[in-house]
Amino acid sequence: MTPKEECEALMNALVPVAQQMLAKYREFYPFGGTMAVDGKIAQAASSIGEEHPASQALIDMLEKGFRDGAKRHLYKATAILVDVRTVPPGKKEEQDAVEVRLDHVSGYSVRVVFPYTFSAKGDLEFAPPFATPGEGKIFGH
Repeated sequence: MTPKEECEALMNALVPVAQQMLAKYREFYPFGGTMAVDGKIAQAASSIGEEHPASQALIDMLEKGFRDGAKRHLYKATAILVDVRTVPPGKKEEQDAVEVRLDHVSGYSVRVVFPYTFSAKGDLEFAPPFATPGEGKIFGH
């Protein structure tokens, strides 16, 4: 698989978890996942011991853990999922979205953003995703 395909496989394994949490709680704390060098996908979460931690503290902890694992050559891809507010292309107003921050050992880095809304009946509805370049924070390219 290409780096993009490996990142997509990781993303496709994790986005349903975010969808389940949104459907149940209408929000979620940042969490992530990794693809090991053998292709095995694992979910990752962080905790700072607080009931309502700041999202950035959890993101920082996930990034640090992923960077440490990357230095030890444990991963070929990582993902961090964050519940964000964004203005999708072609729109004028901010809306909720699931942002998937993907990084690959090859240097491939992208953010895939899935805007979402809740219907009048309370059903979770995802709009088509869009992508922007990532920051490449994990593998140090």
